[in-house]
Amino acid sequence: MTHNIYLYILVAALVSTLIRVIPLTLIKGKIQNPFLRSFLYYVPYATLAVMTFPAIITAPQLPIAGILALIVGVVAAWHGMNMMGIAALCCVVVFFIENVAVNFF
Repeated sequence: MTHNIYLYILVAALVSTLIRVIPLTLIKGKIQNPFLRSFLYYVPYATLAVMTFPAIITAPQLPIAGILALIVGVVAAWHGMNMMGIAALCCVVVFFIENVAVNFF
């Protein structure tokens, strides 16, 4: 059985293009439905969460470090900290838990 890599690339490109082109051709005017508009508003946020959440848990050596960093980040965001501060704070939490706490116990 031989595999044609160019056929795979062509099919992947075609599917990727169709996913983007079909909505543009089917929806001509402005979307009036408030439910659909609110649903489409939150799609990028949900997609970002789905892509990053597993990495938060699995990237550190200890999954508990990722979970605690996630909790600290959510609390910091809830209190209005900016994005760079949240990222730095979460990195410090992971560093502390993986290096200091592991050596302590």
